[in-house]
Amino acid sequence: MADFREAVGRALAWAAKNIDGAIALVLAVTVGVLGVLPDTVVPDKVQSQLVSGTTLVILALVATALLRDRVRQEPVEEAMHASSAVLSQLPERLHRLDQIESLVAGARQALADMSVVRILGSQQEIAQAHADARRGTDRWTFKGGTGTYMRAVTLPECVAAARRERRHLTIRVEIIDPADEEVCESYAHYRRSLSDRPDGTGEVWTTERARKESFATVLAAFWYRQRYGLLDIGVGLSAVMTTFRWDLSGHAVIMTVEDPNRAMTAASGTFYYESCDTELRTSFEQARRVPIDRYKAVPLSDEPTVEEVRRLFDRIDLSLPRSYADRDVVEITRKALRAKDPYAS
Repeated sequence: MADFREAVGRALAWAAKNIDGAIALVLAVTVGVLGVLPDTVVPDKVQSQLVSGTTLVILALVATALLRDRVRQEPVEEAMHASSAVLSQLPERLHRLDQIESLVAGARQALADMSVVRILGSQQEIAQAHADARRGTDRWTFKGGTGTYMRAVTLPECVAAARRERRHLTIRVEIIDPADEEVCESYAHYRRSLSDRPDGTGEVWTTERARKESFATVLAAFWYRQRYGLLDIGVGLSAVMTTFRWDLSGHAVIMTVEDPNRAMTAASGTFYYESCDTELRTSFEQARRVPIDRYKAVPLSDEPTVEEVRRLFDRIDLSLPRSYADRDVVEITRKALRAKDPYAS
């Protein structure tokens, strides 16, 4: 019973929704029945009038249904036109969306790079950053003035750690050319313009000091190369001074200036680190190379003698000035192997 009621309800709902079509259908059936009835039931004249009238009614209902369908289709057509317009604009909007996503990604990357470039504000922070960068690294690149801190701390610490762990170590050092008196004078003048007082080593900066510091870095490179077979060290001499100092390990890059309490550092993998790495490689390739491969030509003692030092510089085509007395050579040797940390308190 319930199924019957449900079926009747669905039929009535359909009839109400399609009332004009239902009426036309009923009238068409009626006309068909009248057409087959005998004359004795319905006279021909009456049949003809009924069929004609009913036909007009059916045509009217059909026209009404068509008009109603047209009215219903117009919003659909308008919606289709609107959808078509929106779809035609979709590629342009998607392109704009890609541009926005690209800008957002670029901004996110820039913020990420900025967040890892850290400003160091004290000598303790800078010293700790250098210690962290040295820990476990198998390479080090330096570019700066004369490499005083490099000789005093970085080079001996890195070599000692590599020897303990029995691993290979690659070091690249770029300093001012001690044979170029002009660049040595420019560097000394720059350092004195910042402070005419003695620095952490207890000395003031002069042209002769700049030359001796650079000679000492070259001597230190040969001395350590002779004593550690897994050390691959290169020295480049530049005719142009820089006001920055770069120290780059496998973990981080540290850029310092003459202010001992200010520096910047960034971890490997960042845009800043990769840019500094490219800069240092390119700069080193343009510098005048010291022929470190001649390190076996003149063996150096644990405490190199004056004769050994003079002979070494002669063999690498970087002869010491003739004006240098033995005490000057001894001073260069002391700076090479027992350099003072310029930032030690």
